[in-house]
Amino acid sequence: MEILFAILTGVLIAASTYLMLGRNMIRFIFGLILLSNAANLMLFTAGRLTWGTPPLVPEGAAAPDGVVSNALPQALILTAIVIAFGLLAFAMVLVYRAYQELGTVDTDNMRVAEPETELATAKNAPIRQPEDKPSPALDDKSDGLVPGHAMEEQRT
Repeated sequence: MEILFAILTGVLIAASTYLMLGRNMIRFIFGLILLSNAANLMLFTAGRLTWGTPPLVPEGAAAPDGVVSNALPQALILTAIVIAFGLLAFAMVLVYRAYQELGTVDTDNMRVAEPETELATAKNAPIRQPEDKPSPALDDKSDGLVPGHAMEEQRT
């Protein structure tokens, strides 16, 4: 049974990776959900699937009677669910705000820092050659150094 869950975890991770590499932010959110579910399934599988009673200690006993299930994977999965929900809520708010501001969920069309007009003119613009300007550390004095520049004074 563990092998089946391990294969299912691998399939979920592969599907989430495929969705998260897409250009659509909604697909990214679905990939994030799949990835968190794959992590939960991996924790569940790593905790070993055992049939047993709940890990409750009877009154007056020092340890539970008989075979009990492991409580640690259950606690880790509950923690992972809470963390995944917080991450999902944050990502959904970011996508919603990006859609409100930009009007699209396609990451290729989210070019606020690089507008299309600037890209088109930058591609056709000639390459500028650096101009011969004196360094700010140089002065018109005969030694060429400005007082107070320790790095320049140490080189001479």
